Amino acid sequence: MQNIRAAAVQMISSTDPDANIDTMKRLVRQAAEQGADWVLLPEYWPLMGRKDTDKLAFAEPLVGSSLGETRCARFSETRYARFQTTLSETAAECGVVLFGGTIPLQSPDAGKVMNTMLVYDRDGAQIGLYHKMHLFGFSGLGERYAEADTISAGGDVPKLAADGVPLAAGVCYDLRFPEFFRAQQPFDVLLLPAAFTYTTGKAHWELLLRARAVENQCYVIASAQGGEHESGRRTFGHSMIVDPWGEVLAVLPEGEGIVIADLDAARLQSVRTRLPALQHRLLK
Repeated sequence: MQNIRAAAVQMISSTDPDANIDTMKRLVRQAAEQGADWVLLPEYWPLMGRKDTDKLAFAEPLVGSSLGETRCARFSETRYARFQTTLSETAAECGVVLFGGTIPLQSPDAGKVMNTMLVYDRDGAQIGLYHKMHLFGFSGLGERYAEADTISAGGDVPKLAADGVPLAAGVCYDLRFPEFFRAQQPFDVLLLPAAFTYTTGKAHWELLLRARAVENQCYVIASAQGGEHESGRRTFGHSMIVDPWGEVLAVLPEGEGIVIADLDAARLQSVRTRLPALQHRLLK
């Protein structure tokens, strides 16, 4: 692994995609100005609707992997695939590898979308994709969430890389399933865009992120939604970057902004050499 400066973007996405796009661009530019090589966006960055079904109207088809194809792609009565176009153009403008949080893509299942992370290189070409597999369900304390009502689960474990660095990826609820990340070994960095609820985030967010870092002896970059949304939903925030020893290098408790830290190849190698737990695994 080479040394990488990574940034995680935190947002409080609204019901207005145009406003969310403007916020995303501003924060990615800010990260690039601070020297970020990689930037991770949060889950649902283009839209946090008043109702779970609101995202259905904004679902895009997956378009071509090059910047040119993305710009000319059309869908659903000539509307542009603007979320994909924006991600591609922002990566190219800022000269960063952009891990696009999640956007809604069209699903073969009626009344549902795919909740998808797309990855773009510094030229704006799409170089990776992951459809969220584990769908969140929770009820209690006056809250109820059932992503399976409006989201189709992905079927493929991600296999991603950027700048020659092997990566693991998950989205939000995936964080609770350690075997999911073990299935992606070997990797040096784990990427986790999320929109954890305040209730579950307060209880488990940092605990789970640090556990995934320690057990996989990897860096973790986690980008979150962090505040009260127009629907009344409150997300936990605390976007953070964690090192392979489980130390939190940077964190943003609430509000929009970025966290940034250097991923040090020597630190990664030191942890893995001094405590070679990955080599000691019996079940692989």
